[in-house]
Formats: sequence, C-alpha cells, structure tokens
Amino acid sequence: MPDDLIRLTATEAVARLKRREISPLDLIDAAERRIAAVEPAVNALPTLCLDRARAHARRIMAGEGAAQSDHPGWLAGLPLTIKDLTDVAGVRTTYGSPIFRDHVPERSHPLVTRIEALGGIVIGKSNTPEFGAGGSTFNEVFGRTRNPWNTALTCGGSTGGGAVSVATGEAWLAHGTDHAGSLRRPGTYCGVIGLRPSPGRVTRGTATNLFSPLSVHGPMARNTADVALFLDTMAGWDVLDPLTYEPPARPYAQSLAPRPMRIGFTADFHGALPVDRETRAICEAAVRRFAEAGCIVEDAAPALEALQEAFLVLRSQHFVVDRELQLQTHRALLKPDIIWNTERGLAATPSRLAWAERERAAWYRRVAAHFSRFDLLVTPGAATPAFDVMLRHPESVAGVKLENYMAASMLNAAITLAGCPAVAVPCGLDQYGRPIGLQIAAAPRQEATALTAAAMFEAITGFDRAVPIDPKPGTVPPQERPA
Repeated sequence: MPDDLIRLTATEAVARLKRREISPLDLIDAAERRIAAVEPAVNALPTLCLDRARAHARRIMAGEGAAQSDHPGWLAGLPLTIKDLTDVAGVRTTYGSPIFRDHVPERSHPLVTRIEALGGIVIGKSNTPEFGAGGSTFNEVFGRTRNPWNTALTCGGSTGGGAVSVATGEAWLAHGTDHAGSLRRPGTYCGVIGLRPSPGRVTRGTATNLFSPLSVHGPMARNTADVALFLDTMAGWDVLDPLTYEPPARPYAQSLAPRPMRIGFTADFHGALPVDRETRAICEAAVRRFAEAGCIVEDAAPALEALQEAFLVLRSQHFVVDRELQLQTHRALLKPDIIWNTERGLAATPSRLAWAERERAAWYRRVAAHFSRFDLLVTPGAATPAFDVMLRHPESVAGVKLENYMAASMLNAAITLAGCPAVAVPCGLDQYGRPIGLQIAAAPRQEATALTAAAMFEAITGFDRAVPIDPKPGTVPPQERPA
C-alpha cells in the first residue's frame, strides 16, 4: 500500500483524501517509508518534521480548516516539502548557510502559513545551495543532493532538494523559489515540472528585496495538473508583499483545457547562447510535437542584445541588498559565489545601474512585441543536461568555456528579466539517460496559458508517467566537445 500511495499524483491523492478513502496519516506513513528508502542515495530532505506533520494531520482530521475545504487550492492533508530557504515554525531552517546552522524560527513564512491553512502538511525541508545561490544543490551544512536518474550527477539548483523529493516519491508536492531558473533547471534535470510564476502571483512575505521582481516562490510536482493545484494554493494577495494581487477568478486547476496556440521557439536566441547539440536536437524535435495538438510552431524569439551583462548587474544589486551586512560580519562563512555576486554589486556605479535598467526595459518591449504575435516563447529548459555532482557549475556548454557560474543560466534568466511566468516540462532523455526539458514561457500574469501548453505537451508525450523513480547509480558522461 505505501508504494501505491507514493505513486498517486497529488491531484489523485487530494481527491481520495476528500472522499476519506485514505487519511493524511496514511500518506505521512507512506512518505516516511519512502524517505527512509531513498534518502541515503539522494540527500534531498536533510531535515524532517514528521511528529509536527502528524500533529497537523490529526487537527485536519478533527475538522481544522474545514471552512477552507471549498477553496480551489485545498490540499486536504497532503504531505509536501518546503525549501530550506523558507521558515517553518519550530523546524530547523538553515538557508544552507553555516551562519544559520542551528536556526529554528518561531514563526513560519507567510506562504507556509497559507499552505498549511489550506491543508498542506509539511513533512520536511528540502536541501538548497547556500542562500539559494547556485546551479547545483550543495552546502556546508548538509552536503550534496544527487540526481535520482544518475546519482553521479547534480539535481540542479537551487530547488534541487525539492525536485528530487517529488521525482523519487518522497512527497507529492514541493515548494521552491526561482531567481534565474531555480525551479526550472532542477525540474529539467530531474524530469519533473517546475513553475516560475509572475512576480506578485505568490507572496514572498519576509524578503528583504520586497520591491524587486527577480526572485519568486512557486510550485513543483510530477505533472502539470498537480502544479496547477499547488499554484491555486499559493496564489493570492498578501498585505506583507506589496507586489501581490488577487488570484484569477478561474482556478488554474480548472484552466487546462487544450486549445490551439501560436508558439515561437528558439534554441539559443539567434546564436547568442551556447546550447549542447543533443539538447538542441531533442528540444527542436519535441517542440514540433505541439502540431499534434493543432498548434503552429515557428522559429522566433526577441533578440537578447546586451541582456546577459544587464542581468549580472541587476542580480548583483539584489545580492547587495540581501548580503552586504553578512559580508561585513561573516565573510569567512560565505561561499565564493555569494562574495563574487555581492562585491560585483558594490562596485557598480549609478551610471551602470541606470544602463542595466534601460536594457531591461528595452528587453521587455521586445518580449511584449513577441507576445503580440505568439501565445508562447519556448526554449530548452537548460543549456546542458545534468553535470557532475561534484562541480559548482558546468565547466563548458557546447564546448564553450563558461566565464562564471551564472553563464549557463541565461535561457532562464532572460525570462526572469521579462517578468514572465515559465514552466519547465520534460521532453525526453539524451543518449546517457539524462532528462531534457522545454521551458514554456507566456506573457506576464498568463500562468494559465503556460500551464495549458505544458498539459497539452504532457498529454502528447506521457513523460510524466516516468516518475516517481528509484535512485540509480551511474557515471558522469563526457562533456560535449566543440563542433
């Protein structure tokens, strides 16, 4: 029975919970056994809170939250994971940093409070890079999280632990955050669905950068319907976040009916970004399958121009706001990537910041022009498949040596800078059995369009049925050489 339960989709599990065919305690028991079986191989959930989860389950079974049971995001006692960047009251929350190794918050993040009020049960904290900075999930507190498709490889970052927790069946849903692909690249590398919502769709509550649209919270799951359900749980106005707004009148879970769309696809933004040849070929073939659903696919994308440098300038200012004071007091405990980002921001001149903002505005206008012609902008979910778990980032892409750890993230960062929602959806495996994915972006605040397209693609390919999986040992494939 536990194995049967972990293979339920979140949507199926919630339906059975509502009918009282199973209880939240049944699911927690199943999750606990699955965690015990797979954690030694993957290290996705270094902190568990199962006693707290069972206490919450009993309250739900006694009627707590019943007034919310008609809410479209009601989870009815479904176990899930919260990224270790996000506070859960009474549960060790380290942010992946030795500075906070023993931190136990008294209050939950506003999003966690919302999720728990709507029947989500937190069973553990998922591993993350230090302060979420990095495309591979490891830190000095808990070590490395490994990819279940091949444990010699990274799961990506920074929502790596969350991606692994749903890919292996440790949980039915995973919460995460995304700045430059932190929900989308782990989703791509682990063969699951990760959605970056539009800024303001989901509260960030306690963030220091409350007025910046770069970092957002969002959902991850094994299929699109489950992500839509979890977005219904998360979405809504919050007095603690000035960018938030009310959820749509029609719930996301009820907005996935297929319809013909016009799709602009690019593998590399007109040659501006390196992308591995096999990744490119798989994605180019995969996106053409949208024609089976009556969609029109064309090669089209706005020009990046100087966006890569503009992104680094703006991202670095984000780090100044978040990490300047810690750099002064705990420099020796910060990893090099955080120091590099923060010092780069401290060195930027007002003129440079103004230039970056002008570049971002110009980019947004080009993206808006694209969406005046197309419903979607589709790219590969990542420029390269999952790489060696022992590396901080891929050393090269398509034979091009990378100058810094962010250089492999621009496919995702470009969408971030436009304020668009984007969902990563699996589209195949490379010759070494590594998942490859598409990134499906829609116009700002059009999450329903992106999710509908993902659901259409999922119905065509059936790749969502490949998970959950048992972790598999393996070796690191060779890096792609220059053409």
